[in-house]
Amino acid sequence: MRFVPFVMIIVGMIAGVASPASAITNGSVDRNDHPQVGALIGDAPESDGTWAYCSGTLISPTVFLTAAHCGGSGQRTARVSFADRYEPGAKVFTGRFVRDPRYTRGHHLHDMAVVVFPAAVPGIKPARLPAPGLLDRMRDDGTLRSTRFTPVGYGALTPTRKKHGWRFTYNDTRNRTSISFERLGADLLKLTPDSERGDGGTCFGDSGGPNFLGAADSDLLVATTISGVDDACRSTNIDYRLDTSSAREFLRWFVTLP
Repeated sequence: MRFVPFVMIIVGMIAGVASPASAITNGSVDRNDHPQVGALIGDAPESDGTWAYCSGTLISPTVFLTAAHCGGSGQRTARVSFADRYEPGAKVFTGRFVRDPRYTRGHHLHDMAVVVFPAAVPGIKPARLPAPGLLDRMRDDGTLRSTRFTPVGYGALTPTRKKHGWRFTYNDTRNRTSISFERLGADLLKLTPDSERGDGGTCFGDSGGPNFLGAADSDLLVATTISGVDDACRSTNIDYRLDTSSAREFLRWFVTLP
């Protein structure tokens, strides 16, 4: 079942209840531009026949980073595909699913998890992680305001309006878009599409996926997608920063940090 919980975003970033992001909107097919981005694959297909339920990024040859809320209660393992378009029979890698032990379901703090594989994933160069405090320094020197980010994921495509809500279409394909900076919080990065720049965003199914710093060819992973603020997936994205001491405290158990 595609996991779609609700995450409370604390006052100071944005007030109210936000639904987790899961898919790329107003984007394009990524093909093999970000081979380190993969999809969590269910043990059985969804009702529409698709399989991917969350996204994530290879951050070492044996470690895949995603969101804690992507795991079900008591989940111990997860299956990951790095195919640009997943089809049944494609290669999957099974590993141990480990949440940040500080995570509490329904809240944004510590919404991080890793899948640890028993052997290295061959032929894929892992994404780079940021130096500590990178985004704070960019804010202080004035460069963050004009910076664009590249979200990547396997989630729903741009939803279409129906009489009683929105219709979401999934196709198990890795997509990407660009998005603009809005606000930096202590733990969260807030990104909002700029229509004049042709930006897109994330939607249901992109949870756990990366936000790379800069243009589409960037491999510097600075935040992971955890939520959005509207059911139409057309507004603000909420992303978990990876350059904070809190995030690094969890990550250092699994990878060597810059």
